[in-house]
Amino acid sequence: MLKRMVIMLVLTAVVLGGVFGFETFKSSMIRKYMATLSNPPQTVSTMTATSQEWQPQLEAVGSVRAVNGANLSGEVAGIVSAIHFDSGSDVKKGDLLLELEARDDIAHLDALKATETLTKTTYDRDAALGKTNTVSKQAVDTDRGNYLNAKALVEQQQALVDYKSIRAPFDGRLGIRQVDLGQYLAAGSPIVNLQQLDPIFVDFYVPQQALAQIKVGQPIIAKVDTFPDKTFPGKISAINSQVDVATRNVQIRATVQNKDKLLLPGMFSTIDINVAAPEKFITLPQTAVAYNSYGNIVYIVDDKGKDANGQPQLVARQTFVTTGLTRGDQVAVLSGVKEGDVVVTAGQVKLHNGVPLKIDNAVQPSNNPNPKPVDQ
Repeated sequence: MLKRMVIMLVLTAVVLGGVFGFETFKSSMIRKYMATLSNPPQTVSTMTATSQEWQPQLEAVGSVRAVNGANLSGEVAGIVSAIHFDSGSDVKKGDLLLELEARDDIAHLDALKATETLTKTTYDRDAALGKTNTVSKQAVDTDRGNYLNAKALVEQQQALVDYKSIRAPFDGRLGIRQVDLGQYLAAGSPIVNLQQLDPIFVDFYVPQQALAQIKVGQPIIAKVDTFPDKTFPGKISAINSQVDVATRNVQIRATVQNKDKLLLPGMFSTIDINVAAPEKFITLPQTAVAYNSYGNIVYIVDDKGKDANGQPQLVARQTFVTTGLTRGDQVAVLSGVKEGDVVVTAGQVKLHNGVPLKIDNAVQPSNNPNPKPVDQ
């Protein structure tokens, strides 16, 4: 019995020793194999960090507004007897635009003028006779009152006749005609829109914290998507006297030259305001920066010399950066990268510290400070 137990224990020890020995041998061989492996180089694109001069700017959006604009209408009712303008034409202040039928009013005016002439003649004659006491002073005063009353009635009727002629109140460009010849026009009915286009206003809003950087007379550049290749220079002409309590923004008005009359009231506009002297920044494509909640990082390429085969050893080094302003496809790097560093611009997702690199700059990400959308 004892002999059998000893044999069983010996066999068990042999089996367990073989199992543990095999596992130890296998682990040793795996470690040796893994030690012979190296990280394959990762293909990335790179660029050398350089500094560029940036003009600090505030950007805003706003709307174009005419210096003077009005929907012209008549003060009195009447039949349209003559139209003296074409839709979309330019007019000068005082140009006659439209006439209403006024023959009855003109006839009444002529009658009042005749009465005025008669009362003036009577007054002049009695005033001369009054100097010789031929006519009483009371009669002269009555004649003078009659004359002044007749004169006032003439002026009143003349104003009514003038109301039947609609004239341009200022220089500008007319819109589309809203009336037709022979149409009955009620008082206040729209006739045509008139807008003064040169110069023209651009109204926009900036946050209250930007007020310290804004002053009257400061130059601005206005742009509209209708003419993407054109800029419209101007100057800030007014700053609103209050801040909007709902948005904490303040309204700014700029006056822009519009000699070609390309800007029209109601257009959407973007505005660039130069707020300080130009500064130099290290700039990178925005794709070179990995933005994370714990910090923004870029990968810098370190040259470790030559390997045994004489090939360059390039490895990735992760570094945290502080970013600043953006401009188009570019971002300003305030710290973490110095001029001359070779920075990975594409392919960072597969990188970590110490990964060997293979550089292929055949394709580079966009790095345009003023990109323009294109159809592809």
